[in-house]
Amino acid sequence: MFRAFFRTEAGSTSVLLIATVLALLWANSPWGDTYEAFWHTPMGLSFGDAAFSLDLRHWVNDGLMTLFFFVIGLEASYEIRLGQLRDRRLIAVPAVAAFGGMLVPAGVYLLLNYGGPGAVGWGVPIATDTAFVLGVLAVVGARCPDPLRAFLLTLAIVDDVLAIVIIALFYTADLSVPALLTAVALLAAIVTLRWLRIWRAPAYIVLGFALWVATLESGIHPTLVGIALGILVFVYAPTDQKLLLAGEAVQEFTNEPSAQAARDAARRVQRAVSVNERLQLRLHPWSSYVIVPVFALANAGVRLDAATLREALTSPVAIGVALGLVLGKFVGISLGTWLPLRFGWGVLPGNLVWGQLLGGAAVSGIGFTVALFIVDLAFADSAVHDQAKIGILAGSLLSAALGWVIFRLAWDRGGVCAPPEAEPGEELPELLTVPVGPDDHVRGPANAKITIVEYGDFECPYCGRLHPVLEELRRKNPDVRLVFRHFPLRTLHPRAAAAAIVAEAAADRGRFWEMHDILYDNQRFLTDADLAHYAAELDVDPWSDVPRHVSRIAVDEESGRDSGVRGTPTLFLNGIRYQGRLDLGSISGAVEELRKSP
Repeated sequence: MFRAFFRTEAGSTSVLLIATVLALLWANSPWGDTYEAFWHTPMGLSFGDAAFSLDLRHWVNDGLMTLFFFVIGLEASYEIRLGQLRDRRLIAVPAVAAFGGMLVPAGVYLLLNYGGPGAVGWGVPIATDTAFVLGVLAVVGARCPDPLRAFLLTLAIVDDVLAIVIIALFYTADLSVPALLTAVALLAAIVTLRWLRIWRAPAYIVLGFALWVATLESGIHPTLVGIALGILVFVYAPTDQKLLLAGEAVQEFTNEPSAQAARDAARRVQRAVSVNERLQLRLHPWSSYVIVPVFALANAGVRLDAATLREALTSPVAIGVALGLVLGKFVGISLGTWLPLRFGWGVLPGNLVWGQLLGGAAVSGIGFTVALFIVDLAFADSAVHDQAKIGILAGSLLSAALGWVIFRLAWDRGGVCAPPEAEPGEELPELLTVPVGPDDHVRGPANAKITIVEYGDFECPYCGRLHPVLEELRRKNPDVRLVFRHFPLRTLHPRAAAAAIVAEAAADRGRFWEMHDILYDNQRFLTDADLAHYAAELDVDPWSDVPRHVSRIAVDEESGRDSGVRGTPTLFLNGIRYQGRLDLGSISGAVEELRKSP
């Protein structure tokens, strides 16, 4: 489900960006006056004397965006019940990070606006724009592993839910009690239908639309309806019985093709998957490629003439929003990530290091969709309205640039995986404490002039990046040999220890280096089933003597700790710690220096 979400959201970023640029061009064109005039065009429904009318912008903000938050509710419901959010230790860190990423930006904003007319806008910099963030991460590419995308998506889901709660509590107009009671009754009717397991789509559509109208009339923002209904949609894992019935129906169609058999097979297959997942599949593209871009077109337009920009440069609202997004989000999410790790409240998914986490915290300052949404609710004055929009645009652009720089620095300087909660401050030893011996895994001539000892982890992305570098180095330098020692970072890379055990099982049959290469070529696929498949390819029994292999790995780990190894990869060249960049040119230069030494 996460992968499908990534593809849809990241792929729609270009459409969202185009819509934003079009809105800005329209608002700043010679026909700029038509921008506001068009979106204030009234449109409504009438039946006899009864009439219901909103302008186009409110149909987008109050209507289409309700569908957007309905999709968010579907995603949150699925992940809580069947997805990653089931694991409380995995959700703890991004959840606390989301809280930090809302509290600190609001605090930064209020430092500049408390007691002033713009104080009501404290909610503007609190929300992260999922589509733009995932789009930036797609551009970042290999520097951002899938676990970071999963971490940020979990953070974004929590962020969106909290933003809706804040909108409902703090950005609600005067309440109409009769309309509110009507909305409660309609919601109760929907819950009753769900409890009775009545799954008639027309009934839910009619009740849902009535609930939306009642909520709108009550003064509470109707987007709350969207996320509430999304959470209520039934979600379940396919049962064996439903899968069996679906399989039988497909088999019947295969044996005797007919229109009736095709309809029965399609119905059985469809019923095997929950309504939640089917709705996500249908609505995600509409949400990402239509609703959000239309929202951007309706709300992102702002005059960027000299006078407006001068006012924004000195406006506490614009400055507060921009600083809240850039500084507040970065500090809040970083602190909110560190705290639960420090006190053991949760764990991170694999393959994450602080450079990646800090880059993710920075790009989370892209607060576009929900930020513009809250601007429309918070400010009635058009001048302040425009200043807040300029702050959002500036803050989002700076956050994207800051995230890119952090990812680039973390990657280009070589990178070392180390548990975020255990990065050392002590001065580390320079010498390898345990010399290369007969039990080591050695690749290259025994009489090689240069020996490179690598402490590595099969799941570490930086070790994976270093692997072809070392192979190219050996190819170009016949007098270099490579020694591999295990140093699995269990708290950071959950599959590394199992991969090391399988490598040791391969070593028993003289195939360590073949398995070594397979594991690094398939770093993203290290489940028990994957490892068993790789072992079968090499005719290896992967779990034949686990206690002995664990003891062998522990020997490598102890030697590494004694030598000051704290992360992976760590290299020693002829017994001396290498502290340069982990690229071919830098390591080759160090090798050449050693070759020249007496």
